[in-house]
Amino acid sequence: MCRHLACVGDEEPLGRLLVEPEHGLYRQSWAPRRQRYGTVNADGFGVGWYAEGDPVPARYRRAGPIWADQSFADLARVVRTRALLAAVRDATLAGADAEAAAAPFASGRWLFSHNGAIAGWPRSLAALSRTLPAEDLLALEARTDSALVWALVLARLRAGDEMGQALADTVAETARAAPGSRLNLLLTDGDTIAATAWGDTLWYLAEPGRRTVVASEPYDDDPLWHEVPDRTLLTASRTEVLLTELKDLDQDAPLKEPRP
Repeated sequence: MCRHLACVGDEEPLGRLLVEPEHGLYRQSWAPRRQRYGTVNADGFGVGWYAEGDPVPARYRRAGPIWADQSFADLARVVRTRALLAAVRDATLAGADAEAAAAPFASGRWLFSHNGAIAGWPRSLAALSRTLPAEDLLALEARTDSALVWALVLARLRAGDEMGQALADTVAETARAAPGSRLNLLLTDGDTIAATAWGDTLWYLAEPGRRTVVASEPYDDDPLWHEVPDRTLLTASRTEVLLTELKDLDQDAPLKEPRP
């Protein structure tokens, strides 16, 4: 129900990744090329980025479409970063919580986005929500499926799980509670990206030593873009991308180098 993108690599302006590409996230807000569910992502947008020497990211989020924000293009032209996570939103429930519902969600050094929808929401996750401390539920930024999924992921991160394991376990327990859900999750701490492909499209562009981009869909026609198979966990740094099948995680399957 949205399009999202994360990048780690050399410092560059936000706009070089989000606005300037012919099919960048800016254009995907009204003309995505590979979106399977929904057609227009006009229910909010956000970008989180990391400044040099500061591990806690800044965020810029709005409730309306990205093309209607007259300040964003200027901000994206001059703000530079080595890592970012951005999303444009097609709301599961129209009007839900406005700006607070726009990704990225954040806590400490982490930024998070959910592309998808929880089947049977909210009833389907009622039991799962009771596994969270009451203060976590009261602190939810929005009354949306994505905000609750973020709370589940964050609880695992705070308990010491690695980023990839936190996403994989959250997808597994959510899919059991709400079969048929779409759970493309995207997470970064500014150095590493973790993502899941579960019900919607996910691609990556690896330029070893320079940057790695992970996105719902390619922002250009570079042949180096690779599609991530469904039911897959991706972990990436600026130097490598690793994939593993989510169905094999319970068997402690090793992460595999993807095709070159």
